[in-house]
Amino acid sequence: MKLTGKRLALLIFLAVIIVFAARFITHKVQGPELSAYRIQSQPLTQTVVATGRVTSASRAQIGAEISGVIIERHVHEGDQVQAGDKLVTLRSDELIARLGEAQASLAELRESSKPQADAALNRAQARFDQANREATRRQDLLQRKAISRETMEQAIEQKTAARAALEQAKLAADALAAGNPADVAASNRLAMAQAALDKTMVRALVSGTVLTRNAEPGDVVQPGRVLFEIARDGQTELIVPVDERNLAVLSLGQPALCVTDAYPDQPFPATVSFIAPAVDPQRGSVDIRLQLDPVPDFLRQDMTVSVNIETGRREQALVAPNDALDNVAGGQAQVWRVHDGRIQRTQVTLGLRGLALTEITNGLENGDLILANADASLVDGSRARAVEEALPNDSTDTATARETPVKFD
Repeated sequence: MKLTGKRLALLIFLAVIIVFAARFITHKVQGPELSAYRIQSQPLTQTVVATGRVTSASRAQIGAEISGVIIERHVHEGDQVQAGDKLVTLRSDELIARLGEAQASLAELRESSKPQADAALNRAQARFDQANREATRRQDLLQRKAISRETMEQAIEQKTAARAALEQAKLAADALAAGNPADVAASNRLAMAQAALDKTMVRALVSGTVLTRNAEPGDVVQPGRVLFEIARDGQTELIVPVDERNLAVLSLGQPALCVTDAYPDQPFPATVSFIAPAVDPQRGSVDIRLQLDPVPDFLRQDMTVSVNIETGRREQALVAPNDALDNVAGGQAQVWRVHDGRIQRTQVTLGLRGLALTEITNGLENGDLILANADASLVDGSRARAVEEALPNDSTDTATARETPVKFD
């Protein structure tokens, strides 16, 4: 029997109704299709991710000790300098004149005044010796009554005057001798003038790399103004502020994988060498330092670096994806477990937390199904059909970590 067009259309319509009805009944009986993960044991690494910068272990700020005008600059940023190298030269005309004056004063004291005083002492000594001999001779004549007493008294008076002149010459000569006040004062004036002149040459106090300069010829500088900043030669390190919530899992000696924004394809290792004893109250972070060995050649001071610090590792751990965890609080969370076609809200205990996976230490078993991104509207005990998805890759690649930092509540 041939089907007419109307009958054929009716049959098709009825078939469609039956299919939709069957699907509706199946949906009601078996529940909706929901994405799920089958949890399993696998290696897991817990990491803390943060961003820091490259810095030297120590930096020196160099400035002038005196006021002056810069007449010459000897270095640029990036130059390598040794302790004692010239950085800038200040105008020194007046100080050179003061040095010359001090040198002339000391030279006059030692080469003119001192020899003159010594000569005067020798003359005074000779006059005293002569007066003493004359007094002795006249004493003998007086005893023989060959001269009058008045003549004897004149000889004694001359001897006394010669002795006084000799003592005065000795004092003058001693005052100009090396190590005496006049000589010391002149030497000190010369040393002060030389020291002041030396300060017109600003030198590097440490060996290292010039990071910044704030000095140009013609600039007037004052004491206290920083002209150069020098990174000391030695250990280059990373300084990284880390959220204080991660402090409990950090410890010295932990390994880290680092990558710079400028060279993302050249990761390098580091080790936690210092954890600050105080938390920054403004940022809510704690600074840590990472030691580099060896130091990559491409690193530059203050370069931005993303750091992935390994704070824990399990060779085998029962893991669940982080997006399957709900109501995370401390070491507890909830998941939707699929069992015999129904979903069950299940309390679990957490262990290590990776970038994408978290260790489950209690509440689930290997092979259990749990829902992914569970809807808050789900009802405990309702039916559902689990559609399995592959577990996410808990990669420790720093580039990935930079996009999905993990915080520990």
